[in-house]
Amino acid sequence: MNNKKSLFARLERLWRIAATGFCFALFGVGALCLTFIVFPLMTMSARNQQQREMRVQSIIQKTFAFFCDTMKFTGAIDYEFIGQDNLEADRNCLIVANHPSLIDYVLIASRLPQCDCLVKAALWHNPFIKGIVKAAGYIPNRDPDNLIDDCSTRLDDGNVLLIFPEGTRTTPNKESKLQRGAAQIAVRTNSDIRLIHITVSPSFLTKESKWYDVPANKPFFRVEVKDKIHTARFIDEADSVTTAARHLNKHLAEVLFPPKSS
Repeated sequence: MNNKKSLFARLERLWRIAATGFCFALFGVGALCLTFIVFPLMTMSARNQQQREMRVQSIIQKTFAFFCDTMKFTGAIDYEFIGQDNLEADRNCLIVANHPSLIDYVLIASRLPQCDCLVKAALWHNPFIKGIVKAAGYIPNRDPDNLIDDCSTRLDDGNVLLIFPEGTRTTPNKESKLQRGAAQIAVRTNSDIRLIHITVSPSFLTKESKWYDVPANKPFFRVEVKDKIHTARFIDEADSVTTAARHLNKHLAEVLFPPKSS
């Protein structure tokens, strides 16, 4: 009996490795098709840049939802969303999330018809991703002089802006540190923050792992949409913008990475 269970477990893991490889290939081909075929056709009649970007972001949401469903259907991963309705109703706010896995952005964006994103400058040189981030009008994190103004413009239009304040994926079993960018943007634009906490068990697609490093058990993603953080409270209680951002960033770290119970 134990031998049969062991054989089944090995076969099941081999299947998930194949399913993960298929999904990665699907994502790469799909990204190229979106960039060179779908986006140009769907935005040809757009009246202005803003309308083009909104159409592109709507297409991204639909294709990412299909991709997530495909990963779940093939057995590569499983996931659940908690509080999704609150997320879909948000306007004019930052969405701040922890970043344990490569597909965190895909999972969140699959639930948002409109979602601006602050992205690493390196993604603008990725052959599979750069066409998407440019067409969607995402904001590159490479021009600090204009960054606040760019974010403020999007938020004033009622948009939501997704930020991963760690700046990169979480390293398992290593203390996470937040960059202060998200807090600075929130304070300087006086925008509230919708918090999202993601857990993955077991760890999967971390910064140190390759796509084929599939764990023995199927990874389960739990995406929990938490309450809003009202930035005005931190501004009112501080004597400067810098102090407010520092206190807000400390609070974000506490709620994104609560101490583990012993």
